[in-house]
Amino acid sequence: MASNYTEASIKTLSSLEHIRLRPGMYIGRLGNGTHAEDGIYVLLKETIDNSIDEFMMGQGKKIEIEVTDRTVRVRDYGRGIPLGKLVDCVSIINTGAKYDSQTFQKAVGLNGVGQKAVNALSFSYLAQAFREAETKTAEFTQGKLKKETKLSKTDERDGTLIAFMPDEALFGKDFKFRLEFIEDMLWNYAFLNRGLTLTLNGKAFKSEHGLKDLLTKELSGEPLYPIIHLEGEDIEIALTHGNHYGEEYWSFVNGQHTTMGGTHLAAFREALVETVRNHFKKDYDAADVRQAIDAAIVVRVQEPVFESQTKTKLGSNDIGPAGPSIKEFVGKFMQQSLDTYLHKNRETAEIIKRKIEENEHERKELAGIRSLARERAKKASLHNRKLRDCRLHLGDRNPRGEESTLFIVEGDSAAGSLTATRDVQTQAVFALKGKPLNTYGLSKKVIYENEEFHLLQSALNIEEGLDGLRYNKIVIATDADVDGMHIRLLLLSFFLQFFPDVMRNNHLFILETPLFRVRNKKKTMYCYNSEEKQAAITELGASHEITRFKGLGEISAGEFKDFIGENIRLEPVNLHHLYSSDELLSFFMGKNTPERQDFIIGNLKIEKDLIEA
Repeated sequence: MASNYTEASIKTLSSLEHIRLRPGMYIGRLGNGTHAEDGIYVLLKETIDNSIDEFMMGQGKKIEIEVTDRTVRVRDYGRGIPLGKLVDCVSIINTGAKYDSQTFQKAVGLNGVGQKAVNALSFSYLAQAFREAETKTAEFTQGKLKKETKLSKTDERDGTLIAFMPDEALFGKDFKFRLEFIEDMLWNYAFLNRGLTLTLNGKAFKSEHGLKDLLTKELSGEPLYPIIHLEGEDIEIALTHGNHYGEEYWSFVNGQHTTMGGTHLAAFREALVETVRNHFKKDYDAADVRQAIDAAIVVRVQEPVFESQTKTKLGSNDIGPAGPSIKEFVGKFMQQSLDTYLHKNRETAEIIKRKIEENEHERKELAGIRSLARERAKKASLHNRKLRDCRLHLGDRNPRGEESTLFIVEGDSAAGSLTATRDVQTQAVFALKGKPLNTYGLSKKVIYENEEFHLLQSALNIEEGLDGLRYNKIVIATDADVDGMHIRLLLLSFFLQFFPDVMRNNHLFILETPLFRVRNKKKTMYCYNSEEKQAAITELGASHEITRFKGLGEISAGEFKDFIGENIRLEPVNLHHLYSSDELLSFFMGKNTPERQDFIIGNLKIEKDLIEA
């Protein structure tokens, strides 16, 4: 084999060829659009980032975005790409104006890569620049230049137009843009860039109060005190406490949503604790200070260093080449601004103090219960048959660790079919014993007092947060009947109350299983709704046979393989439409039985099967 390794084995790829061959290096992941961090949204973000940089330089106060299922059009009114460099700027890697910190200070895009990745990973790509009554257009297919126009006169305002359609050869034939993810992205841009108007298919996104507006929109319930809004040069912070569990943060750098945090978020979490301790002159436990916190932070950094091209985590240690350190910068701002605010707003300060002391009391109360539960879990884990674990987990060095999935199923029957056909490397099964406890209105100690919930928490390894999460996907797999839907709701309530980060970070899914099997002697078709069933009946003709699947236990192991393999259908569970989750939980899971009963009666629908004679 060694003799086959010659000069001919060495290949040199063009920059765009390399992007297409190794897209993960540039956009993090591919995906078909069902996840907010899928690559198609990164392509859109990279395009908008350039327009945002123009706005930050004082050019262009409006960005127009038009999106269909599969195509994107972005028009800004900045200075426009210099016409003579249009083709270079969108097709030659490491080409751009942002290497000069004086031309673009504190910019989002820095590496001259983003727009080239959009071009390379798109089936069709168009760039058009407008400058001083002249325009030029360049069109590409899969990164290759197909058409370049000469300079021509125009009446259009200065700016840049980018239009593209991601390549289905990379993102899958079923990829599509979901407007709810894009709307969240645009709201974040609006919150961070007051004075900027973004439009999506004509709908406007604009903010007057920055991070205060963001926090108001994202809060799941009423805050314990009015949102504290602090602003300084190159930094803005908004914070409050709620009645939920865990810590909720939204962090940004130069307008970039750093979903994985970074040095600025670490500095804020540390500075918050120190400032509160100094203000009240008490050595509070850090966890008690931060429990139930809701906070948003943005810092503006010159020449920021991110830990990847996708810019989801800040790695910079300093605000700029001349310093100071981010830790020092954030710490000094918090000590001055937050301390002053608490001195001026004594009522808010007292509420914060009371909340910290409540957190401390609950933590100490839980300590004894937690210890007993752990001992019980250790004994149970030795002979517990509820969890059929897999071999690879999230965080393992093996690249397949990202595929790790835990299916939560009702009963041993469904668990048996799933276990028999699963991929033992990446798919685990947790079997519930009937309906779990309704946790609405209960404290976190129920997790430790209820054996099943504690075993589930232990299986997921999320007691101390998501850092140790063992499975990338947590899939609720219940029957398609009333009981199955109820169990699904009880589990969603559990995660929403105690572990909302699981949803917020897109780890929770619902397994879609077929409702019908339609077959004849030659072909079998599985249908997920009535429309698919009707289409199958039409295709298979009069000799067809229909089977209605009530529960997962009715599906044989052989059939199950088709539904949890390559063709698995998962519906992501997210918080995009659950900003009033407290109200939702109260209505659907609370003790308001008469009110809920009236609602059900008032919204009953009758379904009729129309049988053709």
